[in-house]
Formats: sequence, C-alpha cells, structure tokens
Amino acid sequence: MRVLVAGSGGREHALVWKIAQSPLVDGVWAAPGSDAMADDATLVPDVAAGDSEGLIRVARENQIELVVIGPEDPLADGVADRLRESGLRVFGPSAAAARLEGSKTFAREFMARHAIPQPAFATFTVLGEAIDHAKGLAGPCVVKADGLAAGKGVAVCDGPTDAEAALREIMADRRFGAAGDQVLVEERLEGEEASYYAISDGERVVTLASAQDHKRALDGDRGENTGGMGAYAPAPVVSPAVEKQVLEEIVHPTLRGMREEGAPFSGVLYVGLMIDEAGRPRVVEFNVRFGDPETQCLFVQMTGDLVPLLDGAARGQLEPQTVAAEDAAVCVVLASGGYPRSYETGKPIEGLAEAAAREGVVVFHAGTALDGEHFVTRGGRVLGVTARGPDVPTARARAYAAADEIRFEGLHRREDIAARALGR
Repeated sequence: MRVLVAGSGGREHALVWKIAQSPLVDGVWAAPGSDAMADDATLVPDVAAGDSEGLIRVARENQIELVVIGPEDPLADGVADRLRESGLRVFGPSAAAARLEGSKTFAREFMARHAIPQPAFATFTVLGEAIDHAKGLAGPCVVKADGLAAGKGVAVCDGPTDAEAALREIMADRRFGAAGDQVLVEERLEGEEASYYAISDGERVVTLASAQDHKRALDGDRGENTGGMGAYAPAPVVSPAVEKQVLEEIVHPTLRGMREEGAPFSGVLYVGLMIDEAGRPRVVEFNVRFGDPETQCLFVQMTGDLVPLLDGAARGQLEPQTVAAEDAAVCVVLASGGYPRSYETGKPIEGLAEAAAREGVVVFHAGTALDGEHFVTRGGRVLGVTARGPDVPTARARAYAAADEIRFEGLHRREDIAARALGR
C-alpha cells in the first residue's frame, strides 16, 4: 500500500514514522512534509496540506491508496470531501463532521441536543454583551474563540477582569482573526484533564490509549494556553470505570448523534475531558484529528500496526479490536522563546543526534528546517522529545535526559511534564 500524509508538523512526523513501520506499506509520501521526514517519506514540498487539487495530483501520479489528513484546517475546509469525490480513500472526517472542532458553538449546541456532559456556556457576537455576561458570573470562567486558532484561542480566567481582557483581545484586537467573530464564555470546570481517542468509520469504534496534554506555557499549569507543551500516556486518571463512562456517555452518543444529523463521523475523534474528583467526565472540547503532542506519545507507546485502523476507517470497514500498546511514553516539547506569542526563528539546533541515540527516544520535529546540513528552528513548537519506558517515571526520565542534550538560542520547555502521574 502507498500512503500520502498531508501536513508538516510534529503530529504528521509521528504519523509518517508510524505508518512507515507497517508491513502493509511499501511507500509513504508527505505533502508538504518537512526535512525531518525525509528518512521515512518522499517529500512533496510544493503541495500544501490544504491544496486539494495538488493532493489529488500527487495521489494519482504515485498510485496512492490512502490519504491521511493530519491538520484540522484542511478538514474544516472540506479537503477530505474533495479527495473522496475524486475517488481517493481518505482518513479524516467530512467538513460537516469537522464542525465538531471547527466551530466550538456548533459542538456545544450539538452536545446540548444529545445530552452529552459538558460545562454551562453562552455564546456572543457582541463584545459588550460578552463582557457583561462574564461580569455577571463574578468568578472563574473560560473564554474561547469559536473558530480554529491552532489550540491557542482559549483563555482560562480567574475572574471578570481576566475575562474582559481575553474578550477584548479576541473580539476587538482580532488576535485570532475571523475565529473570534463569535466567542463562548464557559463554566470553568475543576478536576484533571485527559485526552481520549476513538477511531471510527462512522459506526464502529476502536479506542487508543488515553493521554494527558499540558496546554499552559509555564510550569504548574500557569501562563497562556499553547498548542501543547508536552504529554504522557497512558493517563492514570482514565480508570476503567471512567473509560466506561466516556464511551457510554460521550463517544457513542456523539457518533450516533452525528449519524442522526446527517454527518457521519469517520476518522479519529479526540475528546478533551475534565474528570472531577468523583470520576465524572465532561467534555472540554472535541478535536477531529490526532492531537499534538499526545500523538507522539501514543504512537511511540503503540506496538501494533496503525495502518489497518486508518485504512479500515477510510473504507468504512473498521474491524473492532484491542490496540496493542505496552509501557508508557512521555513527550517534552522544546519551544522557541516567546511562544505562543512572537518568537524568532532560524536558530541553529545542536544535540539532535545525541538525544536520538538515547534508549527508547524518538525526536519528532514540529518546527524545523535544514539549513545546509544542520537543522534550524522554524516554528513556535520546535521539537517533541519523546521516550518510551516500562512506566511513566522511566519514560519521563529518559525524555528529559534526551531533551537536556538539545540546545538552541531561546529554548523554552516545561519542567513538570507528567509530574502529576508520579504521585499516583
């Protein structure tokens, strides 16, 4: 089988790396890909992930049998639909189904229609009304841009002053552009977050390991929300009892509801959860693609073949099974100084070979490029240093030891990735 992966970030590097290991696969292409993927894939740097005509051309020229779309923007824009209309087999939801991520308002209203547990929320298109509502809450809340904002359009607020600042930045300053045309002000949930993944063909489901992301920029879950500063899997907070609730109260009702509303969901459903002290899960958000950097952990931890799952979902013939996964994995993100705000690029990176040579370690590139023979920084999140081990403490120690090998000007990382799991 020949597989084309659309995208260029750390998630797509992990997808290419895992797909290339499959005995079913005799060739992987990446569009546009990244220099770091060249060991595992043929790069098509002139075709963007959202270029449906370019992807169709590459697929036809190279007899591609499966296209895997990595990022959320092309999915929300209907790239999967256009590829399917051309006769290609695609892993990724339709634009109608991708509204679960593309519009937070749609997702919240959908969950309300189908009695899926979630926080209280209100939506606004007028700044003054949103500010008045936040003041009326007189306490903590969460402010969200309705549209796609690369994981950064969320502000966790301690009170009305924080909320007003976030609302002005989103709606008046237009930090996230059109994504902020509408905003949500939500109840701030208390508990422990986790990420849960379910691959579906629209009816059947295969679940992957749970994970826990670290969204805030600074240690102790402080600072701004980012696209993710690190992750680990599995997440102990997702006990068998919690998982049963997630499947019965969230995953299956979501898939059933999408079918009933005429938008069957085919692809991977990422459920961002908040789990309270009583073990009750509620939905923080839905994503319609693999998470980043959780995917890096899941694929390093996973011992089975990913390709039959992707292909089965794309065919509409997903075989129910238990995914083979052993041990644990931890990913530590190395970011550019200033991320998630402004940052400089082009900084030379040292120590990559030394880090990758350590036991159980894979270094995934999220924002790098080759400058001659050496890699330099090209994005906010630069690398995802990922390690596998028999347990979370071992995997964590390996990941940080490998991260210590890597140097570039302005390097920023969190020092407490997976720390919550150590006390369990």
